[in-house]
Amino acid sequence: MRPGVRLGIDVGKARVGVARSDVHGMLATPVETVPRASGNESASADIVRILELAAEFDVTEFIVGLPLSMAGRSTASTEDAEGFALRLAQAGHPVRMIDERLTTLSAQAALHKNGRNTKSSRPVIDQVAAVILLQQALDIERASGRPPGIVVDPTRRT
Repeated sequence: MRPGVRLGIDVGKARVGVARSDVHGMLATPVETVPRASGNESASADIVRILELAAEFDVTEFIVGLPLSMAGRSTASTEDAEGFALRLAQAGHPVRMIDERLTTLSAQAALHKNGRNTKSSRPVIDQVAAVILLQQALDIERASGRPPGIVVDPTRRT
C-alpha cells in the first residue's frame, strides 16, 4: 500500500462530496460537501476549495468517481466528472478515476437505515458517497497491490 493521504471526490451537478483517507490508506472519512461553481465563474470556486483541502491535508492523490451507466457506458455525468478530474490534474496533483456505479445509492441506503431521509440528507449523501468510493479504491489497492483506476493525464485537452 502506498503511503499518503488521498481525497475522494464524488462529483455531482449541484455539489461535490469530499472524503479523505488516513496517511496509511486504511480508512476513508467524510470531510465536507462543496457547492459546485456555476459555469460562468472564471476561477471555479469548487476546484479552489478542493485544492485548499488538498493543501490542508497534504494530499498525495485525488480519487475521483467515474459515473458510468449501469451498462458501463459514458453519460453526460461521466463527461462532467472527467472534466472536473482533468482540472484537478492540471492543478498539479495526481488524479485517478474509479468506477463509482451505485455509490450514491449505497450512501442513500446507509442513511435511510439510520433514519435519515434523502431530501434533508443531500449534502451528507455526497460525503458518504465520496467515503464509499475512496474506501473502495483503498480496498482495491490493498488487495491487489496496485493503484486503482485510471490515471488522468493533465496534458490531455478537453
